[in-house]
Amino acid sequence: MSTPSTVDRAFETALYDTADDALDTAASLLAADPAADAELARRGEEFVATAWRRGWQPADLVRIVRRELDDAHVRLVAALVRAQAPHDRARGPRWAAQLDDLPDADATAPPRTDRFSHATAVLELYRLLLRLPGLEPLEAGAAGEAPGRDRENRPESRALARIRALLAKAEATGYPEEAEALSAKAQELMARHSVDEALLAAQAQGSGTSPDMPGACRIGVEPPYEQAKAVLLDAVADANHCRAVWNEPFGFSTVVGFEADLEAVELLYTSLLVQAEAAMTKAEAGQRAGGRKRTKTFRQSFLAAYAHRAGTRLRAAAEAATEAATTGAADANLLPVLASREVAVTDRVERMFPQTTTTRLRGAADPAGWTEGTRAADAARVGHHRPLKRG
Repeated sequence: MSTPSTVDRAFETALYDTADDALDTAASLLAADPAADAELARRGEEFVATAWRRGWQPADLVRIVRRELDDAHVRLVAALVRAQAPHDRARGPRWAAQLDDLPDADATAPPRTDRFSHATAVLELYRLLLRLPGLEPLEAGAAGEAPGRDRENRPESRALARIRALLAKAEATGYPEEAEALSAKAQELMARHSVDEALLAAQAQGSGTSPDMPGACRIGVEPPYEQAKAVLLDAVADANHCRAVWNEPFGFSTVVGFEADLEAVELLYTSLLVQAEAAMTKAEAGQRAGGRKRTKTFRQSFLAAYAHRAGTRLRAAAEAATEAATTGAADANLLPVLASREVAVTDRVERMFPQTTTTRLRGAADPAGWTEGTRAADAARVGHHRPLKRG
């Protein structure tokens, strides 16, 4: 019997039938035929390539496998993505960064398992990959769009380096007030950087260069307390001229905006999560000292309040910095340029997500958690936060 025939029989038995006994039968077939291993791996690379054509990216695959299966499957999918990469076309710096961030199989090598257990894990993974739905394409030039200026061919600006340094200090300090001040300063620099990038893009377009277009990226929203974290990401995106659409089942938000703004959102959201979790741990210690046990509703309420108040603070800092930049701008066309970019982002979101729903935050019913989260974010008055968009 040929090896491809063994793999075909195993697939027919297991991939299109969810019964456990079908999986066991198929795994037994593969375990009994060591010569089938190479063909089995090749088919896995084909599943990965198909996922790319359906809009998925490396980080997305790792995320969904981690959510649905376990660490052994994460190692398997990471190995498949690495094996497929040399046969793939160049896909830009964000994609390359995701490849670099794949889990290190050598550093986390599992204990040696028997062939049947390995075949079972492979088939479980392939079942998941086979059933992945299509996602909205993110790559430049998708849907006939002109690509924007890509970050691959330009070094990181001094502004972004300063922003990284400020956020690193904010994460390292043990004083919430100092962290808030440093994060607000970082947001001001982000707003100024966004204005500078808008002017450069407008000048380039005036000299005959193809117009800059908004791009998109996906940012993982990891459990627990995903909804509160999605609200925080939405607030950060909104403050930085981007729009975020949350996909709850797959654990990510798609953020749409111009490249410099996307970079700012990625940096600031990651930093604020670190800061929020540190502040929450400190607040919980105070609650326990007062005789109260840690509760899930306290954490949910804390993060919800933190996201709500942080959004207000970030938008105020961004608007002040943008107003200062536009007031002193020598270029009279700056305001129309900024307005046109907002329109372009909105248009891209509406074409990518013609149908979205809104959801209200659930589980934020702990008054102590809300108070502590608000205090951790800022002392300013909370404004109404717009509903969270979901794709």
